[in-house]
Amino acid sequence: MTSRTYKSAVGLALATAFILVWIIGAVGVLGADGDPADLMYLGVFAVGIVGAIIARFQPHGMARAMFATAVAQILVALIALFLGQQQLPYMSVFEILCLNGFFAALFFGSARLFRKAAREAR
Repeated sequence: MTSRTYKSAVGLALATAFILVWIIGAVGVLGADGDPADLMYLGVFAVGIVGAIIARFQPHGMARAMFATAVAQILVALIALFLGQQQLPYMSVFEILCLNGFFAALFFGSARLFRKAAREAR
């Protein structure tokens, strides 16, 4: 796709994934650096990658893939709370919800841009 909206959606999705990987590698999201709970984010990335492949990188399917990725991001936060990550001395419910909500919002934003690109392509 050559539309500016599609390129923006791809850029937002890739930037979000890059920043998330960077934070996981640097300090960890769900605990200290190297906490096994951070492995749940592999599922988030898998949903995005598999969804993009299934969608064949077409904007309508990519919108669905990014929406599913955002939902997976939210599920990670809920699972972390269920597992009690907020009871660690350096984590709180607020931190878990805010940080994961931030990334979910970025993936939702990418989904909306892909949806707009799909409408423009018609």
